[in-house]
Parts: sequence; structure tokens; C-alpha cells
Amino acid sequence: MSMRTLPLVFINLGGEMLYILDQRLRAHNTSEDNSEKGVWSENDRKRVMNDIVGTMFSKAFMDELLKPQQLYSHRTMKTVLTRLAHASIMRLNPASMDRLYELMVMAFKYQVFLCLRPKDLLLISYNHMDTIREFVKDTPMAVNQVDETHRKIIEAYSSLSEGELQLLRQTLLTFFQDMHVRVSLFLKDQIQNPNGRFALTTSGPVPHGTDVPGLIRIFDCRGREVRRREFLSGGSYTSSIREGSFELHGNRVIRLGMNMYTVDHPEETHTSRAPSVKADGSPNPLAKEELNLLARLMGSMKTENKPKDESGFRINLFNTDKEEAEAGASASAEESLYGVINIQAMQDEQAASELARIAGQFEEEEEEEKPEKPSNNKGEELLAMMDGL
Repeated sequence: MSMRTLPLVFINLGGEMLYILDQRLRAHNTSEDNSEKGVWSENDRKRVMNDIVGTMFSKAFMDELLKPQQLYSHRTMKTVLTRLAHASIMRLNPASMDRLYELMVMAFKYQVFLCLRPKDLLLISYNHMDTIREFVKDTPMAVNQVDETHRKIIEAYSSLSEGELQLLRQTLLTFFQDMHVRVSLFLKDQIQNPNGRFALTTSGPVPHGTDVPGLIRIFDCRGREVRRREFLSGGSYTSSIREGSFELHGNRVIRLGMNMYTVDHPEETHTSRAPSVKADGSPNPLAKEELNLLARLMGSMKTENKPKDESGFRINLFNTDKEEAEAGASASAEESLYGVINIQAMQDEQAASELARIAGQFEEEEEEEKPEKPSNNKGEELLAMMDGL
């Protein structure tokens, strides 16, 4: 598993989150029949974008993110991104945040699937950063933050070999392998099957620097070509397109990682879960670690980076409040079916103390069994930094 995957996951998922939030904020602001018209002004939209980008690309936060470390679980990643989404005056309820995370993951998963070569992962990330830079183009400080992070990504990843980049891509695919959420946009374009799996075509340009398949060349012991043989490749392939720019600015050529949402199609943010069966009933080995993370979150939810006299506003990723309530009820029913315990990170000292006590018991038991092994507080540093931003 690559120890350098986390920064790319965070930047690309964060970019997809900004695409969706921008689309929904614009749609709410321009909708003719929205009863809450006027709540989300253009200034609000710009402020949300600036606040989230400022937090996402802060120097201390990115320096911590770029340290070699294992990729987080989906639960921990969603917790970090939830805190990021709430870095501004906007608030998302759990049902909307679940939908937002599913859209982010499925969009990035599809982009990783379509990579013609591992190095294209960098171009996808650069496309995200280019679009994010455009979101905050009127705020020089935010633009400088994005540029500085972009330079650090170029410095950290441009020297990786093809094998290291392939390991990075394989780590991403392992991270995505159990996610099969149906997205209306993908279903409409017939690039996703009803079971949530993507339908990949055997056509299009070949990777840069490779030949179109269909020809076998045979050489003798002196390296001279002596015979050629053609075969059917089974697809309709074309010559490779020119290579995209890996610099701070330039034409990336590929469109993967660009904003695929528009204001005119709010249904593109609809998702539904594909039927799935749990492989086994064994406990998640990261359960204790994530329980500790939740305990720390519950203890730090009391202070927010928001003036007391300023009220935030709520954004809904569903068309109506009724649909949102039904989605929440459906999620609760699914959790009951699989025996999921739902822990709410609320401002409740009693609950926080109880959860911390339980987490402490787990730590004591683990120390008795493995006194020599240091604990791994995955995500703690990033969340602590987000509290201080």
C-alpha cells in the first residue's frame, strides 16, 4: 500500500465536494420556485467557497497531510470532509452529507478507472486544483494558498516512477472497491450499470507513448525485424493524444477531474445505494481507532470558528425536505437491518465522557496485550488543525 495516497485523495475528493456545493448553491439561488429563494445569495456562495478553500489549503494543514501515512478509512475520511464542509457558514445535515460523500467518492472512482496510465492521476489532481483556483480567483490569498499547495504536490509526486504511481493507483482502487453507489448522472449517460458498477468501453485513444494494439513484430537474435503479424484487438482504439502539462499552469489535455455538474441539472446529484451483502460479521479492526477519533471530536465540537452573533444557513442536497427526511429514515432502517450503532457527535458532555471512558477501556486492554506497540491516532492531527484554523 502506498503511503503517499492521502494528499491526492483529499484534494480530489475536496475538489468534487466544491463542485457539488457550488452547483447546489447556484441552483438554489436561481431557482424560480424555491420557497427559500434569497437565503443563498451570490455573496454567500463566494464566501462558502473562499472559507472552505482557505481551510482546505492552509499551509499547516497541507504540511501535515503531505507526511507519509496510511490512507484513512471511509468513516474517518468522511469525518474530516464533514468538518471541512462546515468550515464556513453553511451546514449540512447527516443525510445530505452522506449523499455528498457518495457523490464525491463515485466521481473520483470513475476518474481513477479511466486513467490510461498511472501518471494521469496527477493530471486529474491538477484539473481539480485548476478549477478550485477559478472558484476563488477574486480572493488573492486563497489563490496563493492553492498555488503553494500545487507546487508542493508537483515537488512531491513528479519524481515518482511508473511503478510507484501504479502502486498509488492500486491503493486508490482498493479504497474504492466496496463503493457501488448509483449516481443519476452516470446512469443517464449509461456509464454505470444498475448494480452500481461502471461500464468501461474498449475504445478510444491509447496511453501516451504506446502504439495502437493489433500488430505483433518478431525480431531475430540480432534485433532485426523479420516478420509481422496482425491480430484483432477486440476494441476500436486510436493513436494517443498529446501529453498534458504537469506544470503549475497549462493545458492538462484530459478532461478527467473537471467540473461535470451544471446548475441546469440538479438531478445529477441524486444517488441511490446498490444492493449489497456484507461479506462477514467480523468487527472492523479500525473500530477502536475511529471510536477514539469520535471521542475527540465530541470533545472539540463545543467551539466553532464562527462568531456567536452570526447564524449559518443550511443547504439541502435533496430537492425537498420531504425527500431528505425519507432518505434519513431509509438510512436508519438500513442501519437497523445490519445492526449498526449510530453515535452522534453532539455537544453533550455526558456522552463525550462516556465515550471517552469506553475508548479508554479499549486502550487499556490493548496495552495489556501489546505493551510495546505505540498507538496510532489516525486523523487526530488533521482534525486538531482544522479546529485551530
